[in-house]
Formats: sequence, C-alpha cells, structure tokens
Amino acid sequence: MINLDQVSFQYKEMRMQFNLHVRPQEKMAIVGASGAGKSTLLNLIAGFEQPETGEIWLNGENHTHSEPHLRPVSMLFQENNLFPHLTAYQNIGLGIKPNLKLNDKEKACIQQTASALGLTEFLTRKPTALSGGQKQRVAIARCLLRNKPILLLDEPFSALNPELRLEMLDLIIQHCNEEKLTLLLVTHQPSELVGKIDRTLVVENGHLIYEK
Repeated sequence: MINLDQVSFQYKEMRMQFNLHVRPQEKMAIVGASGAGKSTLLNLIAGFEQPETGEIWLNGENHTHSEPHLRPVSMLFQENNLFPHLTAYQNIGLGIKPNLKLNDKEKACIQQTASALGLTEFLTRKPTALSGGQKQRVAIARCLLRNKPILLLDEPFSALNPELRLEMLDLIIQHCNEEKLTLLLVTHQPSELVGKIDRTLVVENGHLIYEK
C-alpha cells in the first residue's frame, strides 16, 4: 500500500504536490509529458527525494523521512546504473546480497531470472560488452530479485525494441502477480499496458490531474 498525503516538492520553478493512494498489489501506470513530475513522484516514494511537506506511508508505516534502504521499495531508474567492474551475473546478484556471498538457492534464482530475461549467455560479460538492451535487462533482473513488496519502474523498457518490450512487460506483470507486489510503472507507451494494469495516473505540471 502507498499513501501520499499532501506531499509537496519544489523543482526549479515548479511546485509539485501529490495526493495518492495505491492499494496493496495494485498495478498502476504513470503517464505524462517529459518534465511533468513522473520521475520525481517515484523518487519521493523511494526516498531519493525528501518532501517539503506532507507524509509518505508505505505498507502501513510512516516513511516520510526514512532512508531509501529502509523502505519496502525496489526502484529501477531510467539509467541502468550497473557497476562497470562487475559481470552481469554479479550485478544481478547485488539485488539479493550487496556482498555477493550467495548460497546455492540464491545462485539458482539468478540463473532462473537470467534465463527468463534471455541473459544466460551474457552472464560472464561486463557492462561494456553488453548492448543497451542487454544492460537494461540486467538492471531489470537485479530489481526483480530485491524482494521488496513495492516495485517502482521508471521507463524500464526504453532501450528495448517493441517486441522485447512487450515480452519484458508480461514477465514483470507475471512476477508481480506471483509475488503479490504493488507496481508503479512510468511509461510513454500506455497503449502497451491495456488489459495488463489496474489504473493509469496522468501527471501534469507536478500534479495528478486524473485517473483512467
């Protein structure tokens, strides 16, 4: 569950204010023009931006000023943020343990997720040897393995072709259903989500103007 109560944030010349209620296990798309405040909304929920006023409640707890690592949230940014000195396998493994001291079950989870995302043959490569789409899939795999109840995705498929975008979307929706996750997905392709999500929020000039 996500509750934003009169949450405000100043970005350059724009004053943003959000009131939002997302039900547990709900899958929601967020759309709007570039610069409207979509990414800022996710950053506020994840704790990478701090609100000036208002409260942020996640899964029944007040997380208005808590650190990002203490929030029940896993977030995938527009940039894949992979570590260049680590292999794809190690980058994915960071989603389970930051120290990469993985047991056999956790290693099997990495292999299974990599296989589902078509990454098996690329696991020994470092990011410089991966294409943009492959890097993005590695970032998606790492995000899915973090095992947090709220999943925030900021344009997660921008480097993928249309066919692969739909394939990744179906996989993420399936993962959210199986793990009972709450999903917020920022996208510029809302038509691809028809029949797959519960609601669509429209952001304009730092405000939620309506829902579909």
